[in-house]
Amino acid sequence: MVRLAVFLVDDRHTAEDVVQDAFAAVCRRHGTALDDLNDAAAYLRTAVVNAARSVLRRRRTRREHTPPHEPDQASVDEAILLAEEHREVLAALARLTRRQREVLVLRYWSELTEAEIAHTLGLSRGAVKSTASRALDALEKLLEEDR
Repeated sequence: MVRLAVFLVDDRHTAEDVVQDAFAAVCRRHGTALDDLNDAAAYLRTAVVNAARSVLRRRRTRREHTPPHEPDQASVDEAILLAEEHREVLAALARLTRRQREVLVLRYWSELTEAEIAHTLGLSRGAVKSTASRALDALEKLLEEDR
């Protein structure tokens, strides 16, 4: 769940907070036993995606009211661990729209089906298909531009 949140909010510390808050909210609502939920993993994934959206909304509002600043630099450990190709893909992924990024992350990293993605994001399956197709085209163009 943390890696999913990292892909959505681009910051490991914030992603950890997002996941912790989502888990705490689920535990407050349903207790520690999630037996009454049909698909607890899907429920938690949806909670994480919604919490990440909230974080991104707050960031956007904050940026509109403050002067732009330089993004945090990746730690030395992260720079060493990520190969150059991975950094390029992550940078290009960050330049996609929020919905495109969410669909690609849920599809290729979380390996969800189109129906599961549609349920998680509240979209139709057709919207998921078209968004994924457009996102892959845009990602390919961005990667070609960078090379």
